[in-house]
Amino acid sequence: MRAAAGAARVWPHQRLAGRWRRWWSARLPRSDTLVLGQRNLYVLPTGSGWMLAATLLVLLVGSINFQLNLGYLLTFLLAGSALASIPLAHATLRGLSLHLVAPEPTFVGSAATLQVQLHSRRRRPRHAVALAVHGSGHWALADVPAEGSASVQLTFAPARRGLQDAPLLTAQTLYPLGILRVWTLWRPAAPLLAYPRPEDPVPPLPPGQPQAGGGASAAAPGTGDFEGVRAYRRGDPLRLIVWKKAARALASGSSELVSRDSHAEQRHSLWLDAAATGLADPEARLSRLASWVLQADRLGLDYGLRLPGQAIAPASGPAHRRRCLEALALA
Repeated sequence: MRAAAGAARVWPHQRLAGRWRRWWSARLPRSDTLVLGQRNLYVLPTGSGWMLAATLLVLLVGSINFQLNLGYLLTFLLAGSALASIPLAHATLRGLSLHLVAPEPTFVGSAATLQVQLHSRRRRPRHAVALAVHGSGHWALADVPAEGSASVQLTFAPARRGLQDAPLLTAQTLYPLGILRVWTLWRPAAPLLAYPRPEDPVPPLPPGQPQAGGGASAAAPGTGDFEGVRAYRRGDPLRLIVWKKAARALASGSSELVSRDSHAEQRHSLWLDAAATGLADPEARLSRLASWVLQADRLGLDYGLRLPGQAIAPASGPAHRRRCLEALALA
């Protein structure tokens, strides 16, 4: 009991940090395009900057105590260089336009690619512009040419399926001396769709269901055994050729090819049904259905998808695969 109470206790500094994050996020409206300026850029010294400040203080005290003219010269030269770098560092990001390209859907656990385009109207190039998913620590660097554009790719692995917001992004520069960090936070508005994680290894496809009036002479789609065959016709898809019989014909010196009878194949329909997975966990069912969708698409089969309250008619092709995966992601 005491251990559970201690684990559930929220310390005051944690509550304060949570309030700070919520307040900060509320000040950042979501937008796929962000123009950096005075209102959204922040400047703070880095660890090297604080070390330089301490070094300059020691040099100044030593120069005063020992009346070292060269010490004064070195101290004020370094201090002047540090001060001159402030507007230069700020100008590196000021006026830069960031645009997030709509991300492509991905699978849970796989890395989604976030492509950010950087546009500059300044007549001088911008050096060492870095972007990262906030808190990841993996920075992508780019130099933006004068009055030109550059592209940066970031990776983000969604932890759950479904439609979700793009992660918080950070843009910064340490240019030119590395003693100052000019940075900003950006909340893109583009949503990210994450498909269920496909089951691995892929289980066998479920048996086909006979169509009304179709008979039962053909085997189930995806099993590789079809009773109906016919002579090869020019233009038949490669997936319909019976390669075992073709190998025997070539071995015997014959060039006759045979193809599966597409009419016989269509007597059965391949339905990927959530009830046919045999799994109790809803997420596990969706994971198995996602693996079946990918396998059926890879084999070039016509397949349909049945979910509670939704049915997608059998078809094939990239558009049908994407429609089925979206239905699984949003189920």
